[in-house]
Amino acid sequence: MPNDQNISAPDLTARPPRSARSRLGGYALLPRMLDKGRAEIAGTSGDFHYNCPLDQHVINFLGIDAIALREQLAAAKGDGEILEWINGNAKHKRTPWEIEQWSDYQQRRPPDSDAETLAMFAEMVGKLSTTREDIKAWSDLLDLDDYVSFGGKA
Repeated sequence: MPNDQNISAPDLTARPPRSARSRLGGYALLPRMLDKGRAEIAGTSGDFHYNCPLDQHVINFLGIDAIALREQLAAAKGDGEILEWINGNAKHKRTPWEIEQWSDYQQRRPPDSDAETLAMFAEMVGKLSTTREDIKAWSDLLDLDDYVSFGGKA
């Protein structure tokens, strides 16, 4: 769908969404999710997907509906307006402490410890770099993947 609603959407075929470490209202992952949603609406999402398993962590923590959030994005609302909507519509009203703890964990969250997931994670890292021993969390992997996918050298 073309960007005919004047939505301020990133072109994710030209650059990655914001880092999973970026925060909005204290929530990690949320700015990245909003970038992907806006880009999907504008038809510029490239290989990125809104409401993916990573986004589900945000959806579940807040208790919001991904389709309803996408409708808010389609109305060309900015980050501040979206945060207001989330705060007013989230089923799970979180305290600042809960938000901080959850976001800190999301930034450090490693792959699950089952052999299959660990092997998949190691394979994904190996495709991007054979020398980066510091890639331990999903946010590390996402940052590395975004960097390499858009021309950086690991």
